[in-house]
Amino acid sequence: MIWFKKYTVEELSSYLYKNGLMSLLDITISEIGNDYLHLSMPVTDHIHQIHGIMHGGATCVLVETAGSIASGLCVDPEQQSSVGSQISVNHIRQIKQGVVIAKCKLVHLGRQKHVWDIPVYEEATGKMIAKGELTCAVINHRA
Repeated sequence: MIWFKKYTVEELSSYLYKNGLMSLLDITISEIGNDYLHLSMPVTDHIHQIHGIMHGGATCVLVETAGSIASGLCVDPEQQSSVGSQISVNHIRQIKQGVVIAKCKLVHLGRQKHVWDIPVYEEATGKMIAKGELTCAVINHRA
């Protein structure tokens, strides 16, 4: 297991998205395993760009949210925090409506840097709509 401790979806959901961008975009944690984290987000009109398809920025928010949460779960929250430092998202396929799932998997777990592979899939078809990668910097709290 890569997490600092054993977490459940219910435990994480109870404090992670009461406010902020997760709440605004209705991003939820759908699954957590020993070495992966899945988040879901509905694709509705309020996250469309001018052509009536999901905005690429919304995809980036989902990717960064998934990787940032996963990275934070790997450190002792009393001692460290992690923040996104570099994001890359390739948009592959458009989607107009439905639900997308970000499947976050570890690439590198270092003392100062975590790297996550985060493809995003259309829930209904299983087709990949984007391929993301997030690097997080691990920050030590000051004493």
